[in-house]
Amino acid sequence: MIQPQAIEIEQAVLGACLVETTAMAAVSPRLREEMFYDHRHKLVYAAMQAMYVAGRQIDILTVCEELRRRGELDNLGGPYFVTSLSATVAGSAHLIYHAQVVHEKYIRRRMILGFNKLFALSADDTTDPADTLGDAYRLLDEIENEFGRCVRLRDMEQLMRDTLAQAEIRREVGKDGVTGIPTGFTELDRITGGWQNGDLITVAARPSVGKTAFALHLAREAALAGHQTVIYSIEMAGERLGDRLILAQSGVDAGRWRNGQMKENELVLAAAAAGELSNVPIRVDDSGSISMDYICAGARMLHSKGKCSLVIIDYLQLSQMKHEKNRNREQEVAQAAHKAKMLARELNIPVILLSQLNRESENRPNKRPVLADLRESGGIEQDSDVVLLLYRPALAGLHTDKESGFPSDGLGVAIVAKHRNGETGNVYFGHNPSMTRMGDYVPSLQWMQKNAK
Repeated sequence: MIQPQAIEIEQAVLGACLVETTAMAAVSPRLREEMFYDHRHKLVYAAMQAMYVAGRQIDILTVCEELRRRGELDNLGGPYFVTSLSATVAGSAHLIYHAQVVHEKYIRRRMILGFNKLFALSADDTTDPADTLGDAYRLLDEIENEFGRCVRLRDMEQLMRDTLAQAEIRREVGKDGVTGIPTGFTELDRITGGWQNGDLITVAARPSVGKTAFALHLAREAALAGHQTVIYSIEMAGERLGDRLILAQSGVDAGRWRNGQMKENELVLAAAAAGELSNVPIRVDDSGSISMDYICAGARMLHSKGKCSLVIIDYLQLSQMKHEKNRNREQEVAQAAHKAKMLARELNIPVILLSQLNRESENRPNKRPVLADLRESGGIEQDSDVVLLLYRPALAGLHTDKESGFPSDGLGVAIVAKHRNGETGNVYFGHNPSMTRMGDYVPSLQWMQKNAK
């Protein structure tokens, strides 16, 4: 089988780089030496790339000298081969298109090689199918990255046009200051403008504070606003998420629901809630031990079908990590968080990532978390556009929240500890004892009268 190739176009690209002073600047961000099919072309381009990076003049004579210095000129056929490349220049007007053709042929060869390898592994009974599946996800991820490789260098005129166009879109779609996906909390919407496309939002807390409950509230609010929401639940079975969604929708007592002691009217309410939720655009994948590669591949597939405009991952530290030598746990977690950020940018959707906090906050008198408490935090903090730290003062044994003075019963605080594009601060929310229903916190009338100035 003849592999995809375009020898004459490769020659035209190299010829243009030899004779036109601006050609290398246009081609260098788009092509790497391995993208050329002909081995001789790889060597010539590698020499020119090194010269370009070093700021050296590129022409037939200097490239021949560089190849001679590398000991490769005679193997290529001498100066004649380099000179012959300049005879195939088609003009700079076609250079970008020619570079795209070389790039496309490389991707096709990469696909053929990768899929053939997967085919062989699939037929080998001695290999673990899970490992082969992981290889498949990584291959698709690499190919997707190659497809997304494009030059984003823009002059200020173009950048200003693009920036104003986005501002106009926000003006058209913005409702009450919410330009993204609504969060369901008035103050959080004010601070963030809603979840913005391309952003990675990390929601972090200690165990049992309510990460999953908070995420389900966000998912439900987004879906009720018409946004296609996908939840990857690594920690909890889908039915348990279904329990919480039904309880939030119906108001049925969580204790009786959990113990099977529901009253007849509660069963009717639950059935009605389930019917309503059946039409809500939420999809749940509770595959359990899954990797970030699996999540990215699944989200891409759904997005291509118009069925993914928000991704929620519950939660980061439980995602399957690829263990490699000389890499510690923090580096593995950082890589997984970075993949989540790249997914957000690639699909241009918000990705909400749930994460554990370390035990440091437990040592503080009020047990209030801070940004440094993010477990294996370096990469997570770096890649996140927004970081929310969940805090419930009642779990710390406090009767009132020290900062707001609000009574702690039924009070939750979402601390906006990082916001790359805006302000930070505290968002107070109310919740019922089972954490199945949430909303804006409204102090009791008695408290307001007592604290009125």
